[in-house]
Amino acid sequence: MRVLITGSGGQLGRDCAELLAEAHTVLGLPSARLDITSRDQVRTVLQDFRPETLINCAAYTAVDRCESEQERCMAVNGAGPGILAAECALISCRMIHISTDYVFNGRRPVPKPWHEDDPVEPLSAYGRSKLAGEEAVRQRLQDHLIIRTAWLYGLHGPNFLKTMLRLALSDPGRTLRVVDDQHGALTWSRRLAKQITLLLDSEISGTIHATAAGHCSWYEGARCFLEAMQVPFSIQPCDSSEYPTPAHRPRNSILANTRLQKAGLDRMVAWDEDVVRFAQRHRDRLLAEAR
Repeated sequence: MRVLITGSGGQLGRDCAELLAEAHTVLGLPSARLDITSRDQVRTVLQDFRPETLINCAAYTAVDRCESEQERCMAVNGAGPGILAAECALISCRMIHISTDYVFNGRRPVPKPWHEDDPVEPLSAYGRSKLAGEEAVRQRLQDHLIIRTAWLYGLHGPNFLKTMLRLALSDPGRTLRVVDDQHGALTWSRRLAKQITLLLDSEISGTIHATAAGHCSWYEGARCFLEAMQVPFSIQPCDSSEYPTPAHRPRNSILANTRLQKAGLDRMVAWDEDVVRFAQRHRDRLLAEAR
C-alpha cells in the first residue's frame, strides 16, 4: 500500500513511518516540507505520490500557545485537515486523522471514561481547533478514520516523561510537585503506531478512541516512569491550581476504546506496562538525552 504520512517529524509520525515502511511504500513529510494549510502544496504531493491512505499526524500541539495564537492554531488543526480530506476525495484516498481528548470538557467523574459518541464540548482554543478538524474531515471525505488519543509520549521529541526525567536528574535533591487531579492514560506513540498499522487493512471507519488501558494521574505516571528508570527522585502530588496555565486542561481525559474492542481490533495495553517497557528498552538513550 502507498501511504503518505503528514507531520512525520513528530513522535507519532516518526513511529508510524518507521513501522509502516516494513511492509508498505511510505512517504513521510514533516511540517517543514509540507504545509497542510497550503492547498497547492497538498494537491501537488497527493497528485504526484498518489497515496492509497494518508495518515495525518500534523498538528499545532502547543496547547497554551494556542490561546494567544488562535488563528494559526485553527489554520493547522482546523482548516488543514479539511484541505487534506478534500484533496484525498479527488484521488479516492482514505484518510486517517489523529485527534484528541481535548474535544471533551473533562468534567466527567473519574474513572468514568469518554466514549466515541459522547457529546463534545472543548474548553480551550486547542480543543476547539481539533474539533473543527474532525468536522472538516467528516464533511469532505466519506472514507475516513478519526482516531482520538491522549497523553502521548515516545522516543522522538519532547514529552511529559522526558521532562520529568530531566528535572529529576538536574537536581536530585529537589522535590518535584506533580499534578495529581488530572487523569488519563499515558499512551506510547509506538504502541499507537502499531495499532494504526493494524487498522490500515481494516474496514473500520468513522471515529474511534485509541489510548492505553487503565488510567493514572500525572503524578502516578511520573512515579511509575522514574522508578522504572532507576534514578533517584523525590516527588509529591499537588493540585492543578498550583500550576495555572493559559489553556484549560481536562480533569478527566480517560478515553474508552469502545469501537476498537467491539470490532476485536484493540491492541492497546495497560499504560503502566508500556511505560515500564519504554523505560527499560530506551533507558540509556533517555538518560543521555536528559543529561
